Order: sequence, then C-alpha cells, then structure tokens
Amino acid sequence: MTDKKEIRQRLRMLRTAMREAGVDYYLVPTADFHNSEYVSGYFKAREFLSGFTGSNGMLVVSREEAGLWTDGRYFVQAEKELADTGIRLFRMQEEGVPDIPVYLEQNMWEGQSLGFDGRVVTAAFGKQLENALSGKNVRIVSEQDLVDSIWRDRPAFPCSRAETVPVEYCGESVAQKLAKVREKMKQSKASALFVSKLDDLMWLFNLRGNDVAYNPVLMSYGFITEKDAYVFLQAGSLQRETLESMRGAGVWIRDYWSIVPFLQEYFLAGRSRGILLYDDRNVSYAMYRIFWAYGNCREGSSPTELLKAVKTETELEYIRKIYLKDSIAVTKFIHWIKKAVREQSLTEYSAAQYLDNLRRGIPEFLDVSFPTISAYGEHGAMMHYEADETDCAPLKEAGMLLVDSGGQYLGGTTDVTRTIVLGEISQEMKEHFTAVATGMLRLAGARFLYGCTGRNLDILARGPLWDLGMDYKCGTGHGVGYMLNVHEGPQSIQWRYRKQIPEAVLEEGMLVTDEPGVYLEGRYGIRTENVLEVKEWLQCDSGRFMEFSHLTYVPIDLDAIVPEQMSEKEREALNRYHRQVRETISPYLTEEEQVWLTEVTREV
Repeated sequence: MTDKKEIRQRLRMLRTAMREAGVDYYLVPTADFHNSEYVSGYFKAREFLSGFTGSNGMLVVSREEAGLWTDGRYFVQAEKELADTGIRLFRMQEEGVPDIPVYLEQNMWEGQSLGFDGRVVTAAFGKQLENALSGKNVRIVSEQDLVDSIWRDRPAFPCSRAETVPVEYCGESVAQKLAKVREKMKQSKASALFVSKLDDLMWLFNLRGNDVAYNPVLMSYGFITEKDAYVFLQAGSLQRETLESMRGAGVWIRDYWSIVPFLQEYFLAGRSRGILLYDDRNVSYAMYRIFWAYGNCREGSSPTELLKAVKTETELEYIRKIYLKDSIAVTKFIHWIKKAVREQSLTEYSAAQYLDNLRRGIPEFLDVSFPTISAYGEHGAMMHYEADETDCAPLKEAGMLLVDSGGQYLGGTTDVTRTIVLGEISQEMKEHFTAVATGMLRLAGARFLYGCTGRNLDILARGPLWDLGMDYKCGTGHGVGYMLNVHEGPQSIQWRYRKQIPEAVLEEGMLVTDEPGVYLEGRYGIRTENVLEVKEWLQCDSGRFMEFSHLTYVPIDLDAIVPEQMSEKEREALNRYHRQVRETISPYLTEEEQVWLTEVTREV
C-alpha cells in the first residue's frame, strides 16, 4: 500500500500543475486509450494519485478538495485505502450520492475550467460532462496529461509480441469474421467502422498479446470499410507470422501511433462520403472530437461485440473441455484445503498459490484470468480483495474462506467462486450461505422465452436474499471471453436499469456468470459462482424457449447448507447439480478424492 504521506504530496504536486495550466478541476479515470477494464502500469494514474488499487474508480481533484467515485464492489477496500489521504469517498449509485457530472455542475463556478486527458476518457462520458456543464460556460481542456508531468518513474508504455490464434481453435478465419462485420455494417447503413475495444480487435483479427495483465490483448485500433481493413499495431509487437496472417486475410497493418494522422487523411481526402460508425462507450473523447470535426459519423454498438459474445461451436467444444479440467483443479483444491487447514500452517496467500499451481499443471494453461481472490473471514466482504505474501491472514479451523479464481487457457477462459467452510460457523452464516446457493441454482435452472435480457432474470438469483432484506452491491453475472477478457459484454445479469448501458438479449452460445453473494463489512463474505452456457430448450406454439447449462462442476459446501431452509424443488436442484458434479469429474480424481466427493455431494 502506498504511503499516505506520499499520496498527499502527489496531490499537492498535481494542484501545482493545475494552477500552471489554468485548470480548476482535474479528472483522472481508471482507463487506457481503449476504455479497458484492467490497464497496464503505464495507465494507473488514478492509483498513483490516490493509492486506491481497485479496478474501477474515478478521481476528481480541485484546488481545495479531492473525491474518488467507485462502485459497491470496492466500498470496503476504498474506505481503507483512502483513509488519511484527504480524498473523500463517493459511493456510486448510493442514495443521495451525486455522480461526477452532477457533482461538477453543483460545485464548479461560471467560467472555470475542467481538465482531463481526452485519450483516457470515453466519448460517452465526455459528452455527459459537456451537457452537465453547458449552462455554466465551463471550459473543457482535454489535451493535457498533467499526471505525466509529476510521475517521474512512470512505467513504460505496454508493448508485447503479437500471437496469431490458429483457425482450428476459433472456427472462423479473419476473412470470415470481416464478412460478418461488413454484413452488419451494411444493415446499419455504415460505410466504415472504427473499433477501439481491445478484446473486440483481438477476436476480429485472431490475435492475442500481453499488453494488459491477465487480459491477452494488444494495444491496437481497427478501421473497417466496405473493401479494406486496417489494424494499427505497435512496431515492437509485430513478427513475421502476424504479417503473413494479416496479409493473407486482406488486412493492412499500420503503426499504432499513426491512427490520428490516418483518420485526418481519410476525412480530408474525401473518402468519408458514407457514415462512420463508432461506439462512444469505448472510443475516447479525443477520437470523438476528431470524428466530429471532419466526418459524417454515428454512434452505435460495434457489431464486433455481439459477434464475439456468441461463441462458435468450435469455441464451445474447447470451452467445455477446458471448464472440465478447470473444475477438476478447483475440486482438488477444496479437498486439499479441507484437510490441510487441520494439519498445516496456511495463509490466504499460500492457499491461492496452491490453487494457481494446480491450474499450472493443466497442459493448456497460459495464465490466471485475474489475481486469485483468497479471502478469509472479514476479508471476504471485500469483493476484490487480494492477499500477498507480506499482507495476508492466517487460516484457522473456523469460519469460511472465499476463493474466486480463473484461468486463461489455450481453449478457454474460466471464472469460478466457492466459499469453503474451514471449521465451526454460526447459524446465521449457514442461512446466508444457503440463500446464496439457492439463488445461484434458481438462476441456473431458469427456462425463459427468447428475447429476455439478464435484467428479466436477475431476481431469480437475488430473490432469496431479498426475502431476507439483504442485497449485494454488484451485478449477478457478466459474459466471459474465449481466451480473452474474463469480463465480457454485451450480456449481463443485473437488476438495475441504467440508460447508458444497453441491454443485450441472451443468445444461444453466450456464456454468463451466475454469482450472487453476501458481503457484511467487518464480518464475512459469501459468493457461489458458476459459468453458464445459454442454449435453446424448446420451440413450440408459445415461442422459442431458452435455458442454461452448467459449465462449472465444483461441489457446493454442504457444511453450510440448511436443508430445511430450502423448498423440495430447491433441494432437488442442489442434489441434481451434485449428481452432475460426481458423474462429470469423478473419473478424473484419485480414489481418496472420489470417496470424499461422494460424501460432500450426498443428497440433502
């Protein structure tokens, strides 16, 4: 954790830079040039200035005060990390808490200036700021990275080697994917498409890289017309295989840093007679200003996002195999830790390392898909807690250990959470655990008419907790990439309607997580998470019905289940899932593990 005194000094240095630049308020998001969820060290300016290490947050600094906005996943963590820094925590989406545009509208004076680096602020958010401040004659200064002037040991800009994904692993060539994209462009009456989202670009061009930890992506841009396709990559990323692959698909490679002059030339040369389509949720404000200064543009969802989310049958075949191997590793981990906590001196960190090493033993393993969350006791209430070797809690024969983890493999990306009973727990813990498990299984067992989005189904997972007057401050589920980002859109499962986030119909071939939870600050946390595959169930006179199929096969800890709290139908759902777990993974376990699995998946 960064020294709080150092944080206060950095804020003073930023305010000095603000005065010299004539900026009254300065905004620092958690983003790179592509609005990535996770970013490389070069882009962790918000963390550098605030000390807050969560993956989502935005810092606003004025001459007199500073505030940080983050979501419910990080409230507990942010409270701890921001203490004694002079930075006020704004809990997003909580009653009475203004969002950033409203806060700025309420606090900025007539004629003041708002500064930010337009390359790391999205077009959508930049337009929200413009609208909020339009009545105050506030000047927006978006051309300066003021943090760079005070960040003397800033990490290098990320640049890793480009790797080509063989067609046999994804089922479609670059040319086939481009044909699909162009068909969608034609339907949208767009003659050109600008793509900035990194995982979309990796999917489209069958590329992978390592420019962002845990996310196998490359810093890149894409520009697609009716006849031509361009991918913009750093020179240091290129190798002969990449060049040959792109050339064979009819794709032109340009230098990453040439994107702005390329666009200016494109517009000035008069080639932009048709409509350029871009996604303002992921395109930067700086790019947006270029588009609207020169061309005929329209915002809209990029067709790459939905095409990527619906997996091909080839991808699904590999995914099912990988999830089986990953589930075996997690099950072996649970068997081990239940015994080892009584015999060894363990910590959150050593437990995480053991699980990570089990995954490394899988031949297709490439990396973890995010840092393993191994959270004991009260740490479980911090949704994205991360222990390290020097700061971790010892494990005891009491309470619960929450482990959220996943892997990147040649053939899939995984995400799974189990809360494991290590010893005696209270009746309240058991009741909360049972409600979480019931909610997870209710959603997993849903059958629904085609056309539903995740918002139609969220109450199935959240309902058992709402019945107890409880809730969790996050969504219930997100999409999962294929050898890509562990968090993927456009599909999600959440209860709240938010105008700025379009909802997506759940399509056959999509993956989605199912992860309700309980998070009681200072006490404990519980989460049970499976990944589900969306499938067609039935077509009849009433319409087309869909259902989910489990990809995760890991036992749910019966030591925390209160059977009498569940209905007969809910107990049968648990029993049915545990029968599936036994039948699916038993053949791959040792004899001792098989005996144990039979016991821990017994009928209730």
